[in-house]
Amino acid sequence: MNEIERIADVLKLLGDKNRLTIIALLNEKELCVCEIVDILQTSQPNISQHMRKLKDGGLVKETKRGQWVYYSLHIEDKPYIADILKRLPSQKDKIRSAVCEENDCCT
Repeated sequence: MNEIERIADVLKLLGDKNRLTIIALLNEKELCVCEIVDILQTSQPNISQHMRKLKDGGLVKETKRGQWVYYSLHIEDKPYIADILKRLPSQKDKIRSAVCEENDCCT
C-alpha cells in the first residue's frame, strides 16, 4: 500500500461524524470508554466498534486499567491529522459534561 492509499484510508475513518468527534475529544485528553459513551449518548458496543476501527487505523491507542479501557491519540506519525485537529471546534465543554468521574464508574 502506498502513502496516498494509507492517508486515504485514515481520512475515510474520519469521514464518520462519531469517529471525527472521538478524535476531537481525545485531542483534549485521554478518555475512558464509558466517558465517550456518555458524551456521545450512544451504546457501549457502538463506541467499541468505532474505537476498534480507530485503533486498527493507527489513530488511537488503548490502555487497560482494571476492567476499564482508556483511549488516547496516536498520531505522531500522521502530522496531517494534527492539522485537521487544529480546525475542529474545541470539545472541552462536552468533556466537562461527562459524568464518569462524578459517578466513579471507571476509577
